[in-house]
Formats: sequence, C-alpha cells, structure tokens
Amino acid sequence: MQIVTDSGTDINFSPEEAAAYNVHIVPLTVTLEGKSYQEGVDIQPEEFYELLSHTEKLPITSQPSAGQFADLYRRLAVTDPDILSIHMTSGLSGTYNSALAGAQMVPEANVIHVDTKTLSAPAGWQVEAAARTSKAGWSVDRILGLLQRIGDACESIYTLDELKYLIHGGRISHMKGIIASLLKIKPLIGVEKENGTYVQLGQVRTFKGALRGLVEQIKKKYPVGSELRVQVLHSQNPEGGNYLREQIDKLYKCNWQPMGPMSLVLGAHTGPSMVGVGFGSQEVFDEIP
Repeated sequence: MQIVTDSGTDINFSPEEAAAYNVHIVPLTVTLEGKSYQEGVDIQPEEFYELLSHTEKLPITSQPSAGQFADLYRRLAVTDPDILSIHMTSGLSGTYNSALAGAQMVPEANVIHVDTKTLSAPAGWQVEAAARTSKAGWSVDRILGLLQRIGDACESIYTLDELKYLIHGGRISHMKGIIASLLKIKPLIGVEKENGTYVQLGQVRTFKGALRGLVEQIKKKYPVGSELRVQVLHSQNPEGGNYLREQIDKLYKCNWQPMGPMSLVLGAHTGPSMVGVGFGSQEVFDEIP
C-alpha cells in the first residue's frame, strides 16, 4: 500500500525513510511578492523566513490542486492501486477536498482518505503510524483504527507574539484579532477535534507567560508525571521552542520527537514568532512496530 500526504503534516521522515516506507508528499504552495514556491521542492523554511524578513508584503498560501493529486494517484496506481491518503485538517485547508476530487479522476486507484482534523506534528504522527504499520503488514481496517486512536489522544496547541499574519490569513476573527493586537495579548490556540478548526484556549499578556500557558493546557489533559509523546515546533523561534521544551520536560516523562521548524505554509499564517507543541499519551504509540 502507498501512503500519500501533504507538506502540512510535518512528518519526521527523511527523504530516504519516506521512500523506504512508500510515503509520497504533495507540496503546498506559498506566494510572496508575486512569486510562488512549492514547499520542500524549491524553498525551505529558513529561506522563506529570510525572504519574509525583507518585505512588508504578507504571504498567501494555496493547497495542491485536484490535478496534482490525480497525477500522483495515477502514477502510483501503475505499481500499487491501494493508496491511503492522509491530510491536514479540512477545517483549515482545502487540501483534503482537493485530494478527494483528485481521486475521482483516477478510477483505477483505490484511494482511502483520512482527514486528521489536526495539523503539523500530530497529523504527521498519523502518517508515520500508517506507514510503519502498513510496512508491517497490518490490514487497512486495523490501521484506520489506530489512526483514530492517535487522533483522539493527541493535541496541537500553540502561541505567537504577533497577530498580523493570523488576521491577514482570516484564520481568526478579524475584529478579535485587532483588539488583541492593540492590547498586546498573546493567544493560546488549539485545534478542536470535531471540525478541525482553531479554537482560542486563553490569552496572556507576555510571550513567556503564553508559553507557560501552553504547559498549563497540557496539564488539563494529562496528569503531571504521565508518559507522553511530545514534539515542539516553531516557525523561526528556536529560543521560544527551547524554553517550552524545558518547561514540559520538568513535568512529564517525554518521548521527545525532533524539535524544528514547522511547515512554512503553516508558518505563513502565524509568522516567525510562533511556538507550538504536539502531545499525546505514549501508550497509543507503543503498539506501532
């Protein structure tokens, strides 16, 4: 079975690992100053934020087209028609719907789609789990059951120091964003599980306070001392990422995943100050080969 995903899922695989596990990543696109770039193909996060720091223009993002998905499904179906296509939440991106439409164009492919209802690391964990269990010979139904359990157990939360990118992208209420920006408030933002859209979990007046607020959100989900799978990601804020990791590490038994920059297309909606964390019970991952 082949695995298809999009660049908004932030999987931990190297290109070599992706090839070994039959994982295929369809890039999202970011446009800045009239020039478009495909994530991971002709631009990397550090290059994107360098460009962003030298312009007053705000970035625009777009999902892959149905045709891009159709082309990939058609090519993959030549060797293996069974495809599991796993994508970032349909509540914040049209990528999942593009994948659905693309599959309609390729009747020779047997495509099963999964809407993770989340993004970044927790979405990537579902992709990685599917890839490893497929390689181990699990049935599709068993894999889908595991992905559901991972989705139920894991959360994605983040904060940021400036709101203009979220306001520009329309991902939060324009009026609330302006008010919060004027008051210098730092929001705590999560992704709710029913529709996979952003939800405000609180607000704090300082950025370090907001990072500590993320830890408080984890404490609401899991008792101190729990064994968790955790991954800190940031746009271009390693200092904030390290501080958040230190605070979490004091309280939990952590199976740390690599810290690093999140998808630049997601970062285009948050700006370079964003720091976030994906977390969930390690127990749900223990059965993965």
